[in-house]
Amino acid sequence: MILQGKTAIITGATRGIGHAIAIRFAKEGCNVAFCGRTRNAAMEAVEAELTALGVKAKGYAADVADYESAQNFVKEVLADFGNVDILINNAGITADSAMKRMSEEQFDKVVGVNLKSVFCMTKAIQPAMWKQGHGSIVNIGSVVGIAGNYNQANYAASKAGIIGFSKSCAKEFAARNIRVNVVAPGFVETEMTADIPKELMDTWCSRIPLKRPGTPDEVAQACVFLASDMCPYITSVVLPVCGGMEDA
Repeated sequence: MILQGKTAIITGATRGIGHAIAIRFAKEGCNVAFCGRTRNAAMEAVEAELTALGVKAKGYAADVADYESAQNFVKEVLADFGNVDILINNAGITADSAMKRMSEEQFDKVVGVNLKSVFCMTKAIQPAMWKQGHGSIVNIGSVVGIAGNYNQANYAASKAGIIGFSKSCAKEFAARNIRVNVVAPGFVETEMTADIPKELMDTWCSRIPLKRPGTPDEVAQACVFLASDMCPYITSVVLPVCGGMEDA
């Protein structure tokens, strides 16, 4: 198990890609602290699922896009787990609209959650990683942040911002052996895509060289690689997990 004995914080881990990352990390021997806006049945179910895999796991109620909430979340995790080796910034939302109809609220909300949460969590964990002299931060971007997309100017801006933020932090943190990388998923099949009509799904998949959507676990495996000791000389990298989508 390549993450044996390590501890990770994973944001947005109660569903979708974040949940797959949490499961994959636990299977690789990693203790997992994760969060959601409220402590509810879904969080408790994930906690039990991870614990059953033989690792220590705990869910926390936190708004990671809020500076003080993120600070308090990390303090609680450090108190409970002792140290944190890995941070996976996965929390994110969409509010799609054509630019001519996009409201200021839609733009601010998406950028505020997707990009500011990465700042807040990175800021909160930096002192602990700096003190211990190692760490791996993996930020979940998107191929949309590389190539753009129709009706997603706000989402593309937030994900492009994550790339610039990550590359800057990678340079700053390298002196203390803290690596910062980005995983950029393409079209991934999650609960959010379950209601897409088959005809539309087929059209989208026809544009992907591998001719299918990705799975959450395929994204999770890329995160395992970047978070692990298998790549101690890799930092400031954007890794597309997209089946060869154009412009990724």
